[in-house]
Amino acid sequence: MGPDHRIVALAAVVGGFLLGFLDFVWITSVPYPFAELGNSIATWAVAAFAFGYWVRSGRVRAALGATVLLVVAVPSYYLAAMLLQGDDLATIWAPASLVWMGFGVLAGVVFGIGGTWARETGRRQIVGTALPAAVFFAEAAGFVRKAAGPNDGSEVLWNVAIDVVLGVLVVVLIGRTARQRVLALAAALPLAALIFVAFALAGGR
Repeated sequence: MGPDHRIVALAAVVGGFLLGFLDFVWITSVPYPFAELGNSIATWAVAAFAFGYWVRSGRVRAALGATVLLVVAVPSYYLAAMLLQGDDLATIWAPASLVWMGFGVLAGVVFGIGGTWARETGRRQIVGTALPAAVFFAEAAGFVRKAAGPNDGSEVLWNVAIDVVLGVLVVVLIGRTARQRVLALAAALPLAALIFVAFALAGGR
């Protein structure tokens, strides 16, 4: 049994507000290259995964809760930008904000359910455990593509290293046995390729 529905709903709203607000604080306060983690699609996706993992059971409520988490985080991020940096309040409902909320719905469903799968057994457990690693690896591949571009992108190799290390670390922490960890890392590679293509089609990195 996971937490009560009311606790899940409250955690989704409060967690989303904190995710968005603290994400902006992180970006503006932490030096490069670690500041990039606040500007990371993977970080937000893994937050949705962690929410689903915390919910434990009930894929529908995990997906809904993780979706609310990410959707609330978007206006919270722009609210922080307004309060701390003087940005225009209108950015909260600007088209770009709505697009990110749309991505939040998709990521919330996929990674929220993935978090519950990581607590199951068999193939779903492997896929669930592989998902957070896959999104970090996909983002790392985006940084590699950037580094190979016409401009000098050697500095982004730090971001590649951070993403790869975090991807491996999350599998080590979530996997229950050495075999499951190895299988999850293997499964993360083709999943990362799919996510990388999705990033490219969506215009992400």
